[in-house]
Amino acid sequence: MNQNTFLARFGRLVAFAAAGFVFYFAIITPLDLKSQIIFGVASIIAAFIISRSSARQLTIALAILSLVMSTRYIYWRTTETLHFQSFPGAFFGTGLYLAEVYAWLVLVFGYFQTMWPLERPVRPLTGDPEYWPTVDVFVPTYNESLTLVSSTVMAALKMDYPAGRFRVHLLDDGRREEFREFAEAVGANYIIRPDNLHAKAGNLNHALMVSDAELICIFDCDHVPTRAFLQLTVGWFLEDDKLALLQTPHYFYSPDPFQRNLETGDDLPGEGELFYSSVQSGNDLWNATFFCGSCALMRRSALEENGGFAVETVTEDAHTALEMQKRGWNTAYLNIRLSAGLATERLSLHISQRIRWARGMTQILRMDNPLWGGKLSVAQRLCYLNAMLHFQFALPRVVFLTSPLAYLLFGQNIISATALTILAYAGPHLVHAAIANARIQGKYRPTFWGEVYEAVLAFYLVWPTLVTLFDPKRGKFNVTDKGGLLTEDYFDLHLMRPHLIAAALLVAGIIFGLSKMIWPDTFQISLDTLLLNVGWAVFNLLILLTAIAVARETKQVRMQVRVRAELPATLYFADGHTVSGTTQNLSMGGVSVMVPESFSLTGRELTDIDLPSGAVTAVYPAEVVSGSNAGLRLRFREMSLEARANLVRTVMGRADAWVSGTELELEPEPVLDSFTGLLKSSSNVFKATIGKGKMRLQPAESFNSNPDQLGWWARLKIMRSRFFPERVIGGVRAVFLLGVIIGGLTIVAGRVFAADFDPAAAFSGGPGGAAPNVGAAAPQSDPP
Repeated sequence: MNQNTFLARFGRLVAFAAAGFVFYFAIITPLDLKSQIIFGVASIIAAFIISRSSARQLTIALAILSLVMSTRYIYWRTTETLHFQSFPGAFFGTGLYLAEVYAWLVLVFGYFQTMWPLERPVRPLTGDPEYWPTVDVFVPTYNESLTLVSSTVMAALKMDYPAGRFRVHLLDDGRREEFREFAEAVGANYIIRPDNLHAKAGNLNHALMVSDAELICIFDCDHVPTRAFLQLTVGWFLEDDKLALLQTPHYFYSPDPFQRNLETGDDLPGEGELFYSSVQSGNDLWNATFFCGSCALMRRSALEENGGFAVETVTEDAHTALEMQKRGWNTAYLNIRLSAGLATERLSLHISQRIRWARGMTQILRMDNPLWGGKLSVAQRLCYLNAMLHFQFALPRVVFLTSPLAYLLFGQNIISATALTILAYAGPHLVHAAIANARIQGKYRPTFWGEVYEAVLAFYLVWPTLVTLFDPKRGKFNVTDKGGLLTEDYFDLHLMRPHLIAAALLVAGIIFGLSKMIWPDTFQISLDTLLLNVGWAVFNLLILLTAIAVARETKQVRMQVRVRAELPATLYFADGHTVSGTTQNLSMGGVSVMVPESFSLTGRELTDIDLPSGAVTAVYPAEVVSGSNAGLRLRFREMSLEARANLVRTVMGRADAWVSGTELELEPEPVLDSFTGLLKSSSNVFKATIGKGKMRLQPAESFNSNPDQLGWWARLKIMRSRFFPERVIGGVRAVFLLGVIIGGLTIVAGRVFAADFDPAAAFSGGPGGAAPNVGAAAPQSDPP
């Protein structure tokens, strides 16, 4: 080591040590209430200023600032607020404190995991294709329909890779004759086994024993690969001899229950977008990419050294990656959408799937804790630990949702501090977490929606996670149904019973709290304390109402999901006439085509449509379902297997099929817009009662030609957009929000300064008055 290198390292060490001392004293230094308010407000202003810059290094600054303020809050909670006056208060107060410590841990680990995601490039394949690695493509299935499975198999067979260097295997644990006949007809290898031991993991392990390629590619039976999948992923295995796994995103071309039932369309990213766009790229920086069970490429030698796929837990995918990394193998994540699948159709199926995930990650935490993991680095241990801790959110989330009831209904003081003191410490903690999280993950999960997702799942995950913590061997693998239909709208009342009970209790608490405001002397309450708890309860109620609204299942009668795509098309008619057009959307069942306005459909019978399929075009038999001179809706007629395989490649196998909607097109949603969206979504709970249960809102621009079809609110929005540019509207919102913040700070400061800096006097109306204990803290922000 030369002198310059030594001095540089020593300088960095000194800088880190100095920064550590500064942060340490910023966390533990006690301040009076006035100074704490000034310190908190100054830190928030600093965060807003920093957030104005898009420099990547400043993302770390925001995260560190957030960690300082959150750790200061937890330190204050630990040292100053755990003094209780009754056993019920101690019980509820300790529960809230432990939930907050859990949220803080996940926040710390989450920042470490995601604040500097690795943007891994493609490693192109070079050299003679005859020497490229051989690949076995596994498509496991159990009880799914052939219609669903066939698209995946045919798309896999059409991948751009030397024909003699890869083979597609259909692994049928259902042992169905029609699947065997289909596999033989399309040229896939059909594999069955004598039993279904260890479910999917056992199915994959059996296929490993009867195949021999160097690499293993795995697709769930509803995940359709694009033609470029192997060409864009295999190269990294030639680059790194110790690479065991390369994972790609799970992209869903159908809306998940939140998007569909809340009618958000593309305004709300998919629930899994945060994990596959931010978390996995962050894991990749630390060589800690998780295997997600599908859309991945794996090295056979690493699997064989590992003894195959892990069978000890119901999340064999994450457990397998952990086991391989404990043996010194590397993993990688390529954040390019190279396949697409179906999201769960109903909320009940979504919850069932998440229960399995939570149980499986809890099993790993208990049976194979990453903290004691072989050759894992410290960073790898923390990434895996955070993934397992995340799935323990259920009980803390229930605690956060119900804690204000301790004061509102039972009068229990669960934090020994005044309401204003809590705001002085919790306010900066929550605001900083919101700013930092919006910077790190705002593209993929708007503010407040983490709370909604957790609220939907929490009541159903408490028991499975707690039971598994004590008995990790309980539970079995369950298959998530895909490709179902809903013939009518309905509200899943049975599923939402715990949420409705919690919402009713919050309503009762709010009403009871407001009634105490009318007779304050009778109940001997502090107005500030009461308002804090009522406000918290109102926020929790809003979260719960949005969660309940997700259970309003909307009708899904299309057999095939339509995919938006603009492709050139040629239509052929029985009279010999042809017309060129452009597709708007297409599916395996039909296509919508825009044609020239001068075209007349009258008296003409459509026979075929020509669409691009790879480097060539393919002709498909079709018929007109409906349309006008400007656009036609077509339905495909019966076609050969070869034509269907080409259609799969056209619809879902194009190399650029899922490029639209990627990270470059996503923008973080402003906090005020996110809150407005939350209010709108929660209002869906009441649609059925006001006669709008079956009405779907459509984009306003599609009705511009006939505004009479719109409701008054949509017409008002159109008029607003015509007369007031979006920048003006955004400015008005910013001024309004700034006014609210300044007004709130003015009121708070006035209370403190008017009381001569005596917190007790600020609440009692004069010096020497007793300061009441607050019932609960402000709501926690969702960890990344």
